Amino acid sequence: MPCTTLGVLGGGQLARMFVHAAQRMGYFTAVLDPDTASPAGRVSHHFIQTDYIDVDGLARLAGLADAITTEFENVPAPSLDHLAAARPVAPAAASVAIAQDRIAEKAHFARCGVPCAPYAVIESVAQLDAVADDLLPGILKTARLGYDGKGQRHVTTRAELADAWADTGSVACVLEKRLPLEFECSVLVARGHDGQVVNFPAQRNLHRDGILAVTEVHEGNMPADLAARAIAATKSIATGLDYVGVLCVEFFVLADGALVVNEMAPRPHNSGHYTMDACDLSQFELQVRTLAGLPLTQPRQHSPTVMLNLLGDLWFRNESSGPSADEPMEPEWADVLALSGVHLHLYGKTEARRGRKMGHLNITGADIDEVRGTADFAAALLGLPIPLSE
Repeated sequence: MPCTTLGVLGGGQLARMFVHAAQRMGYFTAVLDPDTASPAGRVSHHFIQTDYIDVDGLARLAGLADAITTEFENVPAPSLDHLAAARPVAPAAASVAIAQDRIAEKAHFARCGVPCAPYAVIESVAQLDAVADDLLPGILKTARLGYDGKGQRHVTTRAELADAWADTGSVACVLEKRLPLEFECSVLVARGHDGQVVNFPAQRNLHRDGILAVTEVHEGNMPADLAARAIAATKSIATGLDYVGVLCVEFFVLADGALVVNEMAPRPHNSGHYTMDACDLSQFELQVRTLAGLPLTQPRQHSPTVMLNLLGDLWFRNESSGPSADEPMEPEWADVLALSGVHLHLYGKTEARRGRKMGHLNITGADIDEVRGTADFAAALLGLPIPLSE
């Protein structure tokens, strides 16, 4: 219960927002992260600055925290297992390990009866040679350590596929058939220790260069039957893992209306940041509740919303072509904050870099037309690409 301590492995923006939610509910917090400038470490009651596999650091975290979660899926699963010997850990190492490996992840989707794109596993030259011709053109993805479009390459011929696999160092990969996409969406659920599952509405997403750029959530953002299928599939995936925590599953919607799963994230997700201002419960409060064993209630969205991802590129919109063009300059937040319904969330990162997630804008309003108009105007002020939808 509140006045105890909740711990988190990882100290980036997701951990920072988890820490804020936990502290608002009366918890103390402890963060373990190797970065001395960890955004979450800077706001937590306790900060253990060390590597995720440091046994002494893990022991210190277990000594401080009554229950422990993770900020992102690439935290070593063995570290979660190590902590679980001393403290409740959610999500469990087994769930995180599946999310860390595309091959295991796709096998889990199949067990749950959730369709994904046609694919082939490539771990050897023999498997490379055996790839079916109808999987090309496709996308070669490394099985591990891929996120935000990293570790992915489009290939159209067998020669390109062979070259792309060699460029990975011939590590384990999956080749996915490229499908005609209509749009992308995601669903966030929270599942408790008792098996209860609650969900947020299905979220419609737009990616640019493999990184989420825009999320739009409102009634009618996609056909109701499609949203229901995505929610049911996400709940099935969570239940199949005996999952505890917040889980996000991303989907592709094909031109013929078919729904195929892309990947899952065993944590709060960038596409769920809108819940901080448009819902009565945020994804981070549900993360706290699942970790602490508190009751889960179905969250309610009270405002239509658009979320804009803010990357470090905004800090480099300098018109100069000289050396100063490489020096970051703070965007003009005052102009954006003068707009009604705009909520700015910056992550406390001390250095802006191109492609780095620095914050997000949530825009809310009485109806989606009003929200879209404000979002377009805010994007224009910041120099973000417009239009904001496909």
